[in-house]
Amino acid sequence: MTTALPLVARHIRVSGIVQGVGFRPFVWRLAQELKLTGWVRNDAQGVEMAAQGAEPQVAELLQRLRTDAPPLARVDAVQAREALVEDWAGFSIIDSIQGRAVTAIGPDVAVCADCLNELFDPTNRRWRHAFITCTHCGPRFTVTRALPYDRPQTSMAAFPLCPACGAEYRAAADRRFHAETTCCPQCGPTLALLDAQHQTIQGDPIERTLHLLQNGKIVAIKGLGGFHLACDARNPEAVARLRFTKNREEKPFAVMLANVASLAPYAQVSDAERALLESRERPIVLLRARPGGDAALCGVAPGLLWLGVMLPTTPIHFLLLHEAAGRPAGSAWTNKPQAMVLVMTSANPGGEPIVRDMAEARTRLVGIADAYLDHDRDIVARCDDSVVRPLGPGAQFIRRSRGYAPVAIRLPHAGPSGLSRPCVLAFGAHLKNTVCVTRGDEAFLSPHIGDLDNAASCDFLNETVQRLCDLIDVKPAVVAHDLHPDDYSTRAALEFADRHGLPTLAVQHHHAHIAAVCAEHGWQGPVLGLALDGVGLGTDGSAWGGELLKVDGAHFERLGHLSPLAMPGGDRCAREPWRMAASVLHELGRNADIVERFQEPGADTVAAMLQRQFNSPRTSSMGRVFDAAAGLLGLCSYMKYEAQAPVLLEQCATLFIDNQGWPAAMAEGWTLSDRGQLNLLPVLASLLGASDVNQAAARFHATLVAALTDWVLQASAATGLRTLAWGGGCFLNTLLSSGLRQNLEQGGITVLAPVHTSPGDGSIALGQAWIALNSLETKDVSCTTGQSD
Repeated sequence: MTTALPLVARHIRVSGIVQGVGFRPFVWRLAQELKLTGWVRNDAQGVEMAAQGAEPQVAELLQRLRTDAPPLARVDAVQAREALVEDWAGFSIIDSIQGRAVTAIGPDVAVCADCLNELFDPTNRRWRHAFITCTHCGPRFTVTRALPYDRPQTSMAAFPLCPACGAEYRAAADRRFHAETTCCPQCGPTLALLDAQHQTIQGDPIERTLHLLQNGKIVAIKGLGGFHLACDARNPEAVARLRFTKNREEKPFAVMLANVASLAPYAQVSDAERALLESRERPIVLLRARPGGDAALCGVAPGLLWLGVMLPTTPIHFLLLHEAAGRPAGSAWTNKPQAMVLVMTSANPGGEPIVRDMAEARTRLVGIADAYLDHDRDIVARCDDSVVRPLGPGAQFIRRSRGYAPVAIRLPHAGPSGLSRPCVLAFGAHLKNTVCVTRGDEAFLSPHIGDLDNAASCDFLNETVQRLCDLIDVKPAVVAHDLHPDDYSTRAALEFADRHGLPTLAVQHHHAHIAAVCAEHGWQGPVLGLALDGVGLGTDGSAWGGELLKVDGAHFERLGHLSPLAMPGGDRCAREPWRMAASVLHELGRNADIVERFQEPGADTVAAMLQRQFNSPRTSSMGRVFDAAAGLLGLCSYMKYEAQAPVLLEQCATLFIDNQGWPAAMAEGWTLSDRGQLNLLPVLASLLGASDVNQAAARFHATLVAALTDWVLQASAATGLRTLAWGGGCFLNTLLSSGLRQNLEQGGITVLAPVHTSPGDGSIALGQAWIALNSLETKDVSCTTGQSD
């Protein structure tokens, strides 16, 4: 006869991304398996539970809460304490409770395989249901108004569950057990297709939308975080009209295809790239285009080696491609090549935030969209597509947004003082803006906001700040912002701080770039920092952008910089690379050659400006060096989109390197002064007489990599630092980043590069926040939580 083991009870708290991911039903099923009694619920801090049973089974529960968590969960901590044994008859899920939020909401993710099987099963009640979802997939961040994550606090609150969906929601063994966005055709949102005058187009919305697309029309399609503008990518007239109406001259479009198999005619796909494309985050992935792909998708990515590709994310996307495939039964078609290729680009006039609802679409998409595929589930938060670029075995963020934001970036420990870490709000940069809010050892970086060059984007910044503070439920103790006083992000930060009576901290742009990398790597000691980008205001009032720094938390020292070049016409140089090429000629003592070489309107004026040093501020920017190189090689005189000249320069170099390998760096292609100034004028001068543009572009890259290696190694020898962090938009150049990493690691340098963020300005807010936290680390400043005013 065996003796029953004595009962033990534990009160358990699980924190992390544990709401909206099926965590409570997972706990319930685990408790049934282990024969435990008790309860589980959501609260503002995560998931709370009480469990009792035999000690080995309770111990197994604690272990499996970490090891067996649902696929969309991220378990940061499992805390348990002893509790009194109660007279519980079973294990149940009980009602959530409100309170101070210290949990987080997960990002939106693509439709899961189980839902796809139901979506295309004619016998299933959710056949062709455009809002199919379960605990393993679908919207989270973009539908959530507040935490804890329960249906009444989402935009699904307006859709009461029908009896069938309600039964699934309450059935613990069902995959939709407590799936807050679950619904069906009887109780869920509905689709509607509207014409350009916003009148309903009768018939099946999916079928009619496909008909419009196949006939060359542009349709605005409501997605997770906003509308996309879609057209048939194989129809050059439709693509050209979308370019014209959206005022997007040459900037490449992204395309959507049914699956990787459908990509064969258009792009090359490695195993790592396939994994990115098929991941639940579904980013846009830049792939190497196949020869002839540009002609097959005429006007989509004109003249470029790379094609931006995404796979379907929402049920609506899948249904459109399903309709194009002939509406087959079953999901086998999702793995077979399909002919349809859709341009899928953010629905917004150039530079503005993505359109969120029909009220905005009626004014902002007039003259662009021929029709609107709308639905009546509100988008609570805008969220644009993420964009990544393959880099070695992994990937590099160009834009971190849908699917990844606002997943917290874990910060190092709370500091030696042992005090509660203060909450910081950082307003980011002027370009590619994001904002960042910290809470304890977490940094929440917002989805992409964009360039703050228009009123709509500025309003979006303010909206995002308030939403992030409310959703995470923090009241900041300090506000961080860029050093530039005229940036809208700075003005908005100062106004916010003034309204709330908060201190502010101005952070130099390139210091923030390096600090962002240190934050995500948990690096807390001194480090060399290499910041290469377009421009940022320096502490001396000049335009920096090619900086070698020593960074130690809240402090930095400028060890060196690129030798400055004049910018005739100031900021116009960022759009007209020929001006920077003219600046190089002037530096070489060849001012008289400017007019003859460039023959641009205003070339004589530019030559005179340089001669008289009038309206020609000097900059150490690496971005302007790339512009100058492209201008000297005649690749681009006027940019039609940001960074077009450097992209074309990299592309030419890539073509040469693919065929003939890396050329040798130019002997004496740079000089390095005793004061740490790196002068690239010799390699720039060599471009003037280049007969083979691709070879010259490749040699420029090889020389640049060698020069930067020399620069860093000399600084390392002088400082004794053997770790380098780098940041700045120039590191999106994969030839530069891969070549420099290889050289530095061979030289014994440990390289810290952005992994969870972009090297560009989208990470500036994280760096600002990290510097602010370090500046307050030893001060007695506690974090006040609760709703912001």
